[in-house]
Amino acid sequence: MGILAGKAVVVTGAAQGLGRAFAMHAAEAGAAVVVNDVDEPLVAQVAELITVMGGKAVVCAGPVQDPGTAEAVVDTCTAAFGRIDGLVNNAGIRHQARVGEDDPAAVRELIEVNVLGTLYCTSAAVRSMRGGSIVNLGSVAMVGQPTAVAYSASKGAIASITAGCAAELADTGTRVNAVCPVAWTRMAAADTRAVPSGPPEAIAPLVTYLLSDLAGGVTGQLIRFANGRLHVIGQASPLEPVVEREHWDVGAIADAFEHRLRLEDPARVRWGR
Repeated sequence: MGILAGKAVVVTGAAQGLGRAFAMHAAEAGAAVVVNDVDEPLVAQVAELITVMGGKAVVCAGPVQDPGTAEAVVDTCTAAFGRIDGLVNNAGIRHQARVGEDDPAAVRELIEVNVLGTLYCTSAAVRSMRGGSIVNLGSVAMVGQPTAVAYSASKGAIASITAGCAAELADTGTRVNAVCPVAWTRMAAADTRAVPSGPPEAIAPLVTYLLSDLAGGVTGQLIRFANGRLHVIGQASPLEPVVEREHWDVGAIADAFEHRLRLEDPARVRWGR
């Protein structure tokens, strides 16, 4: 009996890469899994492999940025397994482009998949969940990453969704967290700045833990897991010192910026995706 025995979970973007690893590991831990992806033949192979291994899996293919698909993945889970206990919002896309050179259609698609897909699936899931766990896929790119501004914006939104949902759903017993992983996937390979790293399977135990009752006290967290290093990322907070005056004018503000405030270095983070 695994730590997810008796639980039913949905994993989006599960045809390959991180999503496939998350679905496989959850099934190995005893969960019944609904696997979703736009690539129906490939995600069907994942479900078949889980079944051959002795697990339970069903497919619900389609794009998560379609609210109908979001409802369908949850309905499939409750119809097949009688409940939904977990949701992994893994589906996402990325593209590289310099500021001013982004294709508007590509930007729209990225925001719809990464942000709206997460929102739609979360909304559908919480209407049927009784407690349980939602795991979003974040990224340290949320602090801003050159040539990936649209992607960075989408992951900043994921951080906000995670924090907001965790606070709002706390009294229902539903936990919401985000993992910010580094693994060598097809998406990582498309990032010209990415450094080769470990396989997606190395990240899967963290997601399984967050889906399990072992993580009962963990919610609202952004969790970084990369190259054997695990830590929590602090939410946005003021940088000391905080300068106070009874009256502010342009000169006083200029003096504060020149002499008193500590400024962030916009190039401070180079952590990959």
